[in-house]
Amino acid sequence: MNYNKQDAKAYAKAHFTGVWAAMLTPFKADGSVDEEGFRANVAHWTGTLKLGGLFVCGKQGEFFSMSLEERKRSFTLAAEVARAQGSRTVMSCSDTNLDTVLELGRHAEACGADWIVVHSPVLHFGADTDETIYEYYRHISEQLNIGIAMWNHPDCGYLMSPQLCARIAELPNIVAIKYSVPREMYVELSRLVGDKIQVSTASEEEWLDNIEELGWRLYLCSTPPLLLQTAADQRINDYTRLAFEGKFAEARVVRDSLESARQAFKASKPKGKPQAHSKYWLELLGQVGGPVRRPLLQLTEDERALIREQFARSGLKLG
Repeated sequence: MNYNKQDAKAYAKAHFTGVWAAMLTPFKADGSVDEEGFRANVAHWTGTLKLGGLFVCGKQGEFFSMSLEERKRSFTLAAEVARAQGSRTVMSCSDTNLDTVLELGRHAEACGADWIVVHSPVLHFGADTDETIYEYYRHISEQLNIGIAMWNHPDCGYLMSPQLCARIAELPNIVAIKYSVPREMYVELSRLVGDKIQVSTASEEEWLDNIEELGWRLYLCSTPPLLLQTAADQRINDYTRLAFEGKFAEARVVRDSLESARQAFKASKPKGKPQAHSKYWLELLGQVGGPVRRPLLQLTEDERALIREQFARSGLKLG
């Protein structure tokens, strides 16, 4: 780590910025992690696409199907390759078991990760959960030195209120949040925390408006930055740079020019198969995708054909 616990917020404000992507984990036909493909993908995303960083082993990365050792190994590989490209990593340590969260967090510290992200806990019979959630993050913050990003969205069964998030943001090494909630909630949180932590949401389509209206500096993150960009076509990076320079009218023109790619991606997505869909789209871009792991379902041949058809209509420049 390049900072100590008490400096975590200031370091994140300076360096946890730009366009980040949630990476996919490539598997071989036998189900094992494709380490060669993993390295090649990370090098492309951080080197060629020049992303600000990668979100490693999140839901898009199928962490729920991976062993503890596989997740640790993925952290090590991603940190090593990204660091060599001058990029950064945030490791998803989310798990239903708190000991696993802490073990992964300590490994992230040891392997050279920049930050970690921890999903809000899945709670059963979860009425009046604010104190439970606060204590969860307080304990993790106390146990670890690395900067921590919160992560909350409807999949866990509840939404953390802006007021609860702002309270947790007072902890010394809480540095960011991926807040996948209705816009009025993340606008309120941005007002409450000011520049204390980085606030972000997963929607690429809202990113430009959030730079202009809320002063955001971090897109954290989903797959569009790596699925809707190529070596020859980096319009998400381009409109972000223009917006950061205050050239919002120019940025809007570039952002809007990607609409055909966004629509093609959405139109090709089969119901219930987001990871499999993204992996095949990734292969059409020339990166390593591979199969998904159970319990996820593989694509059918008809689904693959539709993805190829829509990909051809996306308008993305491949070379």
